[in-house]
Amino acid sequence: MIIDKEEIRKKKKKLDDCTAFLKKEFIGIDKIIDDLMEYIQIWYLMPEILTRPVVINLWGMTGVGKTDLVRKTVRFLEFQNRFVEIELSNSDETSWSKSVSDIFQSNRLNDEKPSIVLFDEIQRFNTIDPDGTPVPQTKFTDFWELLSDGRLSKRERDDLEHYLFSYLLRKKENERRKTSGETEVDENPYLNLWDAKELKKYLSMEDDVMSIIDMKEEDMIKLILKKQKEKKIYEPVDYSKMLIIISGNLDEAFQMSRETSEADIDANIYHAFTKKITVVDIKNALSRKFRPEQVARFGNIHLIYFSLKTEDFQELIQREINNLKTKTKTKFGISLKINKSINELIYRNGVFPVQGVRPVFSSVVDILDTNLSKFLFEAVINDDKTIEIDYPVKQKTITGKIGNRIIKIPYTGRIDKIRQSNQQDAVANISVHECGHAVSYMLYTGFAPLQLKSKVASSYAAGFTFPHQIHDTKESLLDRIKIYLAGGIAEEIVFGENNASIGRSHDREQATMLATDYVRKYGFDEEYQATYSLEEYPHRMQHDITDKKIERLMQDLAKKTKEDLILHLDLLKDMSIELSKKGSMSPNEIYLAAKKHRLEVNIKEEGYLHIAEYHKMLGQ
Repeated sequence: MIIDKEEIRKKKKKLDDCTAFLKKEFIGIDKIIDDLMEYIQIWYLMPEILTRPVVINLWGMTGVGKTDLVRKTVRFLEFQNRFVEIELSNSDETSWSKSVSDIFQSNRLNDEKPSIVLFDEIQRFNTIDPDGTPVPQTKFTDFWELLSDGRLSKRERDDLEHYLFSYLLRKKENERRKTSGETEVDENPYLNLWDAKELKKYLSMEDDVMSIIDMKEEDMIKLILKKQKEKKIYEPVDYSKMLIIISGNLDEAFQMSRETSEADIDANIYHAFTKKITVVDIKNALSRKFRPEQVARFGNIHLIYFSLKTEDFQELIQREINNLKTKTKTKFGISLKINKSINELIYRNGVFPVQGVRPVFSSVVDILDTNLSKFLFEAVINDDKTIEIDYPVKQKTITGKIGNRIIKIPYTGRIDKIRQSNQQDAVANISVHECGHAVSYMLYTGFAPLQLKSKVASSYAAGFTFPHQIHDTKESLLDRIKIYLAGGIAEEIVFGENNASIGRSHDREQATMLATDYVRKYGFDEEYQATYSLEEYPHRMQHDITDKKIERLMQDLAKKTKEDLILHLDLLKDMSIELSKKGSMSPNEIYLAAKKHRLEVNIKEEGYLHIAEYHKMLGQ
């Protein structure tokens, strides 16, 4: 094999240019782009040496740019005519095709030359149900064959023989009709369009369909018989020069992906959690959807997308604003000055961290594009060349300064409107509840929570206290139970037992689950060392044996939590008042409030794991 060094240099330059292009197009995924380009390098530069296809997996939450990254890479490398997107599914309603081979054939990707296929939303092609039951599959079973060694068996022997048999029958029938003097005789010696397409597929012919149609049927029969003797038409198709990209959303690995309506949790917190997801987590998630031998066929190249950081969303918003400025200047000759208050308005109402970039684009249109048109009309008819756009928060108006005139458009962000609609009494109740969690969290972990909120974007009043990751131990399980119970207990202390709300229900469920696991599953109670959480019939234990112990444990922990909160009642009240006014408190504000009441706490970053000093203890 002669290597064309100049051709390889050109291709390498193209790949480097593609990397630079993609990094301008996408925000927050530079590492993914670098890794993708590195892994496709051998396929793109020297596909001749490949003996099996390159398989790359892209995993992440929705809206992070998995599919779009592949499409733009294909377009830049000019592989559009050698590219196909496939969404595999177990449903018979989603596609007319029954096999991957059929789709490749229909897209002319059966010639063993370099090509690209994207298998998108692969999580929908699960072969195991959530309960572990195998899913019967009748479609796309050759997908696993493709991943195995890059070769797809041909199964057209019966089809070819059926075609020949049908042709001979038609010919014999025509001769019979001629002999008997019948008038309805098919004397067309040429192939029809359907037959031509089928034979092109069966025989792996390079010819155009129209040229096959021009062949007489008798000539085609001779060609079929010749090809049959050569045997090549029955050999597997070699896809070793194919780049296979598999993409999907794995909720089992990205557990925070279910929080699709959450607009108030700091994007950096989600980013920190997703940064800790590893290839092992991905393989564990895949094993809950696919059989072990199938998981192995995905290979070991797994590129894991982090959720976007706060700065990424801010950069995205600024980029969209810059694009709008450029378009306005180009089309109308008008310069836009857009103040940062507009950026902040878009962020507050357009960023749902686990939904990625799509809601942001929608909010830019809703907030900026729509209202800009009113300002542009005024500027154009008065021949003004500048527009300054601002959003004074207290006035709740988008203002446009055009020349010496100011136009005001009343506007409240859709999510801001929901946040502001929460009633004052409900917010006060929630503030005490959440501060109960927060004070207990500080007492038992020594850290300020990552976020504390009592006004969130929800149709009902709600709040949250966002913790760090905690490595579970005997002690930390008891602490977590107390933290869960603290919200409802804080309401009893501040408002009186009769005014305590039912907002504690979810907290108590979580606390009970932890207490149950403490006794039944982990064996942290000396009196119960058997595992009482086994459910399989031969091993099933009587749960009521442990129920009294769990109830006593919950009572003791509730009593201890109440005592600790009463000891820090002034801190609880002061924090509750501040949270009720502001709607949220940052870790630094919580730290200062605690310090004021002589409670020393630390501030730890997102993604910090609270774990005992095992290494130090081992050294001792």
